[in-house]
Amino acid sequence: MRFGLSHLSRACALLGTVAGLLGCVAQPSPYGYGGYTPPTVLQVPAGSGPQAPAVGARHIAVLLPLTGPNADVGQSMLRAAQLALPPSGGPVLDSEDTHGSAEGAASAARAAVAAGAAVIVGPLTAPETAAVAPIARAAGIPVLAFTSDSAQAQPGVWTLGITPAQQVRRLVVAIQGEGRSRIGAILPANAFGDALAGGLQSAVADARLPPPLIVRQPSGANGLNDALSQLASTAGLHGPPGDNPAPPTPAQIDALLLGTSGEPLQQALPGLAGYQTGPDHLRLLGTALWQREAPRLFLIAGAWFAAPDPGPLHAFEQQYAARYGGPPRDLAGFAFDATAVARTVTGPDGVHPEALLRPEGFAGAEGVFVLQADGRVRRALALFEIDRSGAHVAQPPQPPTAPAGF
Repeated sequence: MRFGLSHLSRACALLGTVAGLLGCVAQPSPYGYGGYTPPTVLQVPAGSGPQAPAVGARHIAVLLPLTGPNADVGQSMLRAAQLALPPSGGPVLDSEDTHGSAEGAASAARAAVAAGAAVIVGPLTAPETAAVAPIARAAGIPVLAFTSDSAQAQPGVWTLGITPAQQVRRLVVAIQGEGRSRIGAILPANAFGDALAGGLQSAVADARLPPPLIVRQPSGANGLNDALSQLASTAGLHGPPGDNPAPPTPAQIDALLLGTSGEPLQQALPGLAGYQTGPDHLRLLGTALWQREAPRLFLIAGAWFAAPDPGPLHAFEQQYAARYGGPPRDLAGFAFDATAVARTVTGPDGVHPEALLRPEGFAGAEGVFVLQADGRVRRALALFEIDRSGAHVAQPPQPPTAPAGF
């Protein structure tokens, strides 16, 4: 598995866990479902699109691990999918068990095709998505997968997991808005770090900013501190004024992205706090994984990270608990959103593919998202700032008419 996405907090089902559930993996009511009605889509006349709808296909197939190690997550996601459909009069939801493997996902996809599915919701991971994609594409069935591995995106196959690139793009827009332009990064030497690096380089190029200064973090307990020392000497970072008897040279960066979280980040906090960081100096940036540990990051108050606004997700959790008597498990919000989209684009004569590409996108438990023709997904993310007690929303998600915020 390349990098996993586990719902580390109810508002932060965004990035990978070290354990590696790969690739699964919020502006409130104005963009939200409002009392939890699935999103509306533009009505498209039959036959007006690039291909004819699948006549007679009224089934939505949901492919999830209903048995095996991830069965608890899969069962909760299935309940969330059921919550997104009306009790009667809507498409039929057929569940297929992937058993948590690529082989199982391929078998589930073939069963979905044979049953006449109009849309496939799922599967959960990148390897499963890779197995499902050719089967679904051969049958002309769109796929709304939960992986965050953008390498799986292709025409007709959308990756709904929130990616490192989406987060980095939001951060670049934010720092550019406050007049910063020189970005450094300390990123882990793994696939997650590769995704962050690629996203950062792309976002910086699109914003016409100087290329980022990237240092890869070595493995080991002191890896982040070692990388920080290397970057400090290269980029001219400064410690407290008393530590600089000579006039300091100008720093080469004014924002620093850290791809580390958890215990390695905690161990490095005292060292980070020794540099001149904060809104008036070096702006620290992190990933959405910081959301769950924000109360422990007070030493770097003023740091930013991007994640969905938790408002719509909280509303979904309340609706889920009212129906099922308990809170949803990880990633259930994505299953709700994908099924709601599938419902809105599935009519009596099947799916009109162009309806999936509505420019204004869809609004759901995990925020606003726009499906693009190449399979990639743009997302509206909020900007969070670390403070002395945790984190607060510093900037709300930008509306879907502002692509730069995705």
